[in-house]
Amino acid sequence: MFVLAHLSDLHLGPLPVPRLAELFSKRMLGFLNWHLRRHACHRTETYEAMVADMMAAKPNHIVVTGDLINIALAQEFGAARAWLDRLGKPDRVTFVPGNHDVYVRATAQHAGRSWGACMRGDDAEKQPTACSFPFVRRRGPVALIGLSSALPTSPFLASGTLGAEQIAHLAAMLPGLSDAFRVVLIHHPPLGLRPRHKRLTDAKPLLDVLAEHGAELVLHGHDHRHALNWLQGRQGRIPVVGVPSGSAPRAGREDDPAAYNLYRIEGSAGSWHCEMVSRGLRDGSTDIVELARETLVPLPSSWPG
Repeated sequence: MFVLAHLSDLHLGPLPVPRLAELFSKRMLGFLNWHLRRHACHRTETYEAMVADMMAAKPNHIVVTGDLINIALAQEFGAARAWLDRLGKPDRVTFVPGNHDVYVRATAQHAGRSWGACMRGDDAEKQPTACSFPFVRRRGPVALIGLSSALPTSPFLASGTLGAEQIAHLAAMLPGLSDAFRVVLIHHPPLGLRPRHKRLTDAKPLLDVLAEHGAELVLHGHDHRHALNWLQGRQGRIPVVGVPSGSAPRAGREDDPAAYNLYRIEGSAGSWHCEMVSRGLRDGSTDIVELARETLVPLPSSWPG
């Protein structure tokens, strides 16, 4: 059995003190948002407890689907790299960036430079700074396929875009990985409803590629909520799963309390089995407990149609 752990949207604090010049951008809004609201929503003690609980499950691999940091100050990247190193060696931890990781153009390349070892495909193993998307990492029976929907945006926007080239490369990759349990990693959710300013702008072409060529599982973050949606593909329905922020001790107006997921994967092509176990906080509690357990593959017999 291969155990895959999924965390997202840690928004690691505390926020470093920026220079005044660094706030002459979209960062000013993010800085104010952190001090007025986010600093209370994302707590160090919460993600420390979440990681300790996750490590006790001894996962074979850990994936983090973006938003490690907040307003992409240069000082944030080193601290986040140290945090990733605590999870494990780069070959056991895979990361894809979120919109907060590339918050402004000035530091948009810092994520790749600082965390590139966790965003590197197997074919780039001899190139320590290589970071291109999509990338593929094969671990046991699993093929992890990393996409980047992160790009700097204007103030008040948190949308994401993959671009035609990245989607075309994904379409070319997927058929050659059909012997593996294919897990597609992306920050912005490709399914579900959300405000226009938070959407994946080219979700439809991505969904068309997944429906045509197949995948066993799609994992995302961004919404800070538990989510399980299903995409109808030619080879069957594909579960699309999101997790809450891993650092939020309480439910917010739209957010769920902190949680992470474990996926227990076994079998082989044509006869895969995947059970999802969600662990985290119930609102108002400090105890990490099992929140849900569900078989994703094969499709639950209760699923309509």
